[in-house]
Amino acid sequence: MATIKPKTVVDMNVKASAQSHARTSVKVRDLEIIVDEPEVRGGTNLGATPTETIAVALAGCLNVVGHRCAEKVDLKILNLEIDINAKFDRRGVTFEAEGIMPFPEITVSIELTTQDSDDKVGEMKKLLSKHCPISTMLRQAGTNLVEDWKVKRP
Repeated sequence: MATIKPKTVVDMNVKASAQSHARTSVKVRDLEIIVDEPEVRGGTNLGATPTETIAVALAGCLNVVGHRCAEKVDLKILNLEIDINAKFDRRGVTFEAEGIMPFPEITVSIELTTQDSDDKVGEMKKLLSKHCPISTMLRQAGTNLVEDWKVKRP
């Protein structure tokens, strides 16, 4: 019996429609996501801004891939909290300068609750730093991605 090998590169399709100068309706799979600006910038505040979605994607990716990494090293996550502080250099979007690194630094504070050993936590962290696509992309773009881990035991 032949083994079917999963594709290593897959297509992701996103379709967006401008609802206004500030609000975008984005369709991915069977979902609709609203990307919007706050009211003070002419938006309706119905969704995260385009730049905030970077931090949102990072948090979601760290959670999903973090759980996969934990499973790979047999670490049981009892709770996982992720806080992100992204330094956003607005000079590019305000036309003050070109070629600006928009996110020079992002600090990720991760609070992991587990009963497992520090060795397993270390293995999980090492895997996560290698396999989270969003953090990999940010690092390769030049963002200083700082991780601050706090491990709690119940």
